[in-house]
Amino acid sequence: IRVRPLTCTETHRGDRQVVHSLSDGTVHVSAARHDAIFRFSAVFDAGASQEAVFEGSGMRQLVELAIDGFSCTVFAFGQTGSGKTYTLMGPLAQSETQAVSPALLGLMQRSFACLLERSRSCSSDLALSASYLEIYNEQVRDLLSPGPPCALPLRWSKTHGFYVENQLSVDFESLEAITDLLLQAGSQRRQTSAHALNRHSSRSHALLTIHVRSRAVSGPEHHPPSMWVPQPSACPSKQGTLCFVDLAGSERVKETGSRGELSVEANNINRSLLALGHCISLLAKPGGKRTHIPYRDSKLTRLLARSLGGSGITLMVACISPSSRCLSETLSTLHYASRARRVTTRP
Repeated sequence: IRVRPLTCTETHRGDRQVVHSLSDGTVHVSAARHDAIFRFSAVFDAGASQEAVFEGSGMRQLVELAIDGFSCTVFAFGQTGSGKTYTLMGPLAQSETQAVSPALLGLMQRSFACLLERSRSCSSDLALSASYLEIYNEQVRDLLSPGPPCALPLRWSKTHGFYVENQLSVDFESLEAITDLLLQAGSQRRQTSAHALNRHSSRSHALLTIHVRSRAVSGPEHHPPSMWVPQPSACPSKQGTLCFVDLAGSERVKETGSRGELSVEANNINRSLLALGHCISLLAKPGGKRTHIPYRDSKLTRLLARSLGGSGITLMVACISPSSRCLSETLSTLHYASRARRVTTRP
């Protein structure tokens, strides 16, 4: 759980702080007619740094697991304006002329740096590539393909499960290359709009997937680089993934003042998040009582099927506002996250 600070607008408006984080991984919500305590794996209060979130959430371990061939996912969930995109990507004001302080970089950039550091230091031959999608009004669009974003078909196969057809994947070997790709595709091409609660509200769910292909490399003293030829039996390959999911924020049209196209977007966002919550609720039931999981109810749940209930390892960062005005959405997010914490998978 990450609790963002009160904004200037909330402070000037006189909003009270109703969320308090405790040192033992618990969150205390204290307001009129509401007094509840929730327990999670880790809780980061308003003063927590980006580095503290990276180290304390287990993100570094997910990077290591992806290198070892596991399918790993981290997704940020919460009300619009609660700090999801900031947690994953850092400040939005990133450009070629305006460098961002390293201390403010989000989980994505820190994971990229960790991956590239491992690729240079470990005794494995790592090949890294990235794909970037958004789900906008229930259409899957490729953020890396040239030209205007167009809808791509979402297919299913017995061997791969759900997958996106004709999805573009780009190789990268440097932190600058993947950061530029993230900036151009994520910040400039992804659908965002302004409303009463957020000046840069994400209007789509975004999924950035890093594909990690590794192969063990024999020591140079036995096999000089100029003579080395890989042997399949001696050099087993591993293929892991590290997927970052920036979910569009849940919102109440009454609070955001959305009209027209914004209202249509909000309805599609809320519908897909409801489908995700329904899948999580069923997955959280004891194994013996588990029934059919309706992944096909939305494009989002189809793409997250393996991450939620299959062979993946998943980290959920739930972002909440401490403001009394956001109490209802904050409680909803905490209940949502509590259910997700009960889900177990077998990676």
